[in-house]
Amino acid sequence: MLPRVSRQPLAVAPPLLALPLLLARGAAQDAPPVTPASVAESLLAVDRAFSARAAAQPLVDGLLAMFRDDVIVPGAPGRLYRGTDEVRAYLRQGPDADARASWTPIRAGVSADGRHGFTFGFMTATRADGATTPLKYMAYWTREDGGWRVAGSRRARRPDGEAALAVMAPLLPPRLVPPTTDAATRERQRTSLVAAERAFSDRAQLIGLGPAFREFGAPTAVNMGGPASAPYVVGQDAIATLIGASSPQPTSPVEWSTDVALVASSGDLGISFGFIRPNAKAPDGAAGPGSPFFTIWHRASPEAPWRYVAE
Repeated sequence: MLPRVSRQPLAVAPPLLALPLLLARGAAQDAPPVTPASVAESLLAVDRAFSARAAAQPLVDGLLAMFRDDVIVPGAPGRLYRGTDEVRAYLRQGPDADARASWTPIRAGVSADGRHGFTFGFMTATRADGATTPLKYMAYWTREDGGWRVAGSRRARRPDGEAALAVMAPLLPPRLVPPTTDAATRERQRTSLVAAERAFSDRAQLIGLGPAFREFGAPTAVNMGGPASAPYVVGQDAIATLIGASSPQPTSPVEWSTDVALVASSGDLGISFGFIRPNAKAPDGAAGPGSPFFTIWHRASPEAPWRYVAE
């Protein structure tokens, strides 16, 4: 039986808690202005605070304290683990389940409504015997009344050695806007992200994986790289080169589509979860096993095209 994980929200900076009120009524004269940069910095502060707390408890507890009840975590063997019960059972299977972990975010991004965001960076898990596991991580966050919580999380191995902890410039909207609760608007935005992921896959069938990753990537997009890659791979050209080297065919050997998509009400930031599957069928005609994916998307406005920014 795992110890009960505290779900109490961490304290966050007053500007973040005040965001809905300030957006609706204007900032009070004695309150600092809420800006896209201050929201991003508040999200980084929350991520760092969860890291400080996690350093004193088992890895599973430290991560679950961050997660929404309906969190989604891609993992072996080819699954999307959904909800804290499934995720807890999955994490307990790992060799670092009882290790202590800490991490350092190196970039954040936030949506124009201030309700969605992402962070990524470097993590180290340290077991009781002193052995360490160096990792990279990505987290997609949403902010409800209880504060920021992780809706999607991914970790990957990186080589031993020191990580490059230089902070990248945040991905920010030009301005903050009030959230919308209009269901039809939000569904259109979600559907547009699903369509973008499908178009990405369809385009790869025609021009190959490397060129498709170049075409659909943002200039500062990042890819975790493989277990031999210490830093993140940064930029659509570098990512296209990486993907193209692993799959040089003129057309894609795989296809993919979205199972779950979350999009900010401002329509400029979202995440897509789904499965990558080989185009080649098994001898019995069945589709091959899929690999789960996790892609964070951004666009300059609800009218602009979606481009992946982290995956």
